Amino acid sequence: MAGILDSVNQRTQLVGQNRLELLLFKLTGRQRYGINVFKVREVLQCPPLTSMPKLNPFVKGVAHVRGQTISVIDLGLATGGRPIANLDNCFIIITEYNRTVQGFLVDSVERIVNLNWENVMPPPKGSGKYNYLTAVTEIDKELVEILDVEKILEEITPSDTRVSEGVIVDKELKEDLGNRTILITDDSSVARNQVKRALEGIGLPIEAKKNGKEALDYLVELADQCEHSVTEKIGLLISDVEMPEMDGYTLTAEVRSRPKLADLHVILHTSLSGVFNHAMVEKVGADDFIAKFNPDELAGSVQKWLHEE
Repeated sequence: MAGILDSVNQRTQLVGQNRLELLLFKLTGRQRYGINVFKVREVLQCPPLTSMPKLNPFVKGVAHVRGQTISVIDLGLATGGRPIANLDNCFIIITEYNRTVQGFLVDSVERIVNLNWENVMPPPKGSGKYNYLTAVTEIDKELVEILDVEKILEEITPSDTRVSEGVIVDKELKEDLGNRTILITDDSSVARNQVKRALEGIGLPIEAKKNGKEALDYLVELADQCEHSVTEKIGLLISDVEMPEMDGYTLTAEVRSRPKLADLHVILHTSLSGVFNHAMVEKVGADDFIAKFNPDELAGSVQKWLHEE
């Protein structure tokens, strides 16, 4: 287990090829779950946990790992299931999401699998708004569920989506945008709503899609109604990177390759971190890259683009 992520730094070439690698794990039953390897710092046998007063019920305790104090979240309990009971034989997956580091307590960790995002599907219709899935895929003829970690973290520590006073110096942003709309795409309902609340709070109209393919289909349809460019109707695209069917890098590359879409300003907005992201921004032709979730940075980037138009 100690070496399961030894080669993670060599795996970054998968980013931008509509591919991902999932670390497979189980909670308290037979169901397999997956988490993107790029979110994972390391996997450890569960260390001693320290209880602290007034912790969220989903937080099992805190662990001291490599000089850092990390909250350890019981992933079984946080997703509405049974708690992880046997701490002696379980593991923690240490992850970095949205500028924070946390550990997820799981029963067992299996292996890493290489997939194409085209084979990763949105949750089945009818799964309900209270599920914790962003996507599903099939591995070894079994369904693997990819959890909406952003939703879990939001329930534990809700985000403030208000834009601070003084960030918006252009009081006519809506007028600058004209009759156009800002298109956002993200497979996490929590992330979509965060962006919507932040930008609608400063008066900007939003259209939201659930993945890159859905967003591209929408843009192509709109472009057919435009004389010259889709920018007649869409002022800006804000896209997540990790999404089922088509990731944000592939979406950006598709936008740049189509004459009626090529002029569209693209901001990649993602919980992924690392130097490779900035290299991919340039490779696929995105205009900006923002780590989730800071409403001031998001609003500032939108304002900057409107000034530069």
